[in-house]
Amino acid sequence: MKTQWYLLAGVLFTIVVAIFAVLNVAPVEVNYLFGTAEWPLVLVILFSTLMGIVIAGSIGIYQVIKVKRQMQQKHAGVSGETAAGDPVVEDKENTLGSVGERRRSR
Repeated sequence: MKTQWYLLAGVLFTIVVAIFAVLNVAPVEVNYLFGTAEWPLVLVILFSTLMGIVIAGSIGIYQVIKVKRQMQQKHAGVSGETAAGDPVVEDKENTLGSVGERRRSR
């Protein structure tokens, strides 16, 4: 259900940006670091929106990868501690050799 709300919000955002961009078709002057150019405002709006989505998505993906690595490290640390931290209790009655001996003695 949560995914459906995200999808609906994304579709609504896309529609609003598209309508806003189509209504603003006048050419505008864009200043770069090395010069200027004249572009339709539609392209400037769409490109800016696209770059915002790419940057936000990249940050989100980075955070997900970071959390997954932390979880893997914690999981590896927990399983390593339990394996090394628990004392080995020897049970002489249930070892493989004693079971074989009991079978032979019957």
